[in-house]
Amino acid sequence: MFFEKRFATALLLLGEKQPTNGLTTRKMKGSAAILSFLNECSYTVWPATFSGNDGPALGDGSFSLAPGQSIQLIVDPGWSGRVWARTGCNFDSSGNGKCLTGDCGSLNCIGDGQPPFTLARFIISLGTTDNTFYDISLVEGYNVGMRIDATGGTTDCQHAGCIADLNCPPELRVVDFFGSVVACKSECGAFNEAQCCCADDYSTPQTCSRTQYAEMFKACPNDVSSRFTCSGSNFLITFCPEEL
Repeated sequence: MFFEKRFATALLLLGEKQPTNGLTTRKMKGSAAILSFLNECSYTVWPATFSGNDGPALGDGSFSLAPGQSIQLIVDPGWSGRVWARTGCNFDSSGNGKCLTGDCGSLNCIGDGQPPFTLARFIISLGTTDNTFYDISLVEGYNVGMRIDATGGTTDCQHAGCIADLNCPPELRVVDFFGSVVACKSECGAFNEAQCCCADDYSTPQTCSRTQYAEMFKACPNDVSSRFTCSGSNFLITFCPEEL
């Protein structure tokens, strides 16, 4: 699809770290937009990003957010990529370790995340008159609630989000060491069958029919109508927002 293809078009150049008024800001050359991350969960999360065109993760991915903590990343015009939250992480002093959900190989992400996780997707505009595309999707499953707010835009920009309790069925659940549910797999991720993944002979709207799990994931629909555009904006990404 157009939206997914555009995620493989941008190259990211990293700059240096710089604290600003107690809020950590990691600057990037040729910045066009600020992505702010806010953790409203009752536990620590490790935000992760995956950049298009095999570019490096934003801010190198080596940061965590305690409850109530936030961080800003300034991104280049045309940047495209994926954003999600890692949970239940444990890393040593060298950055080696794993996360219960959203794991990406190490503290500094070395690739895309391991589903399931709630996914935010962006294509940052190339200028103030161009639109940024963004959405939140459950195509990779669900682990935390997320919300995207556009700030300072030149148009009436809508927010995107998903905080629904999915009531995850047993066959889709991911549990921790104590048996508590920490994430919910997508149907495709759980069964890896063409019919569940809308692949091969089931890759068209006519052949990709809704299944018994479709209603559960309607809280974050993955279709054209759920993708938003905004011009000249910065964005706030909130994990575990209290409301949409």
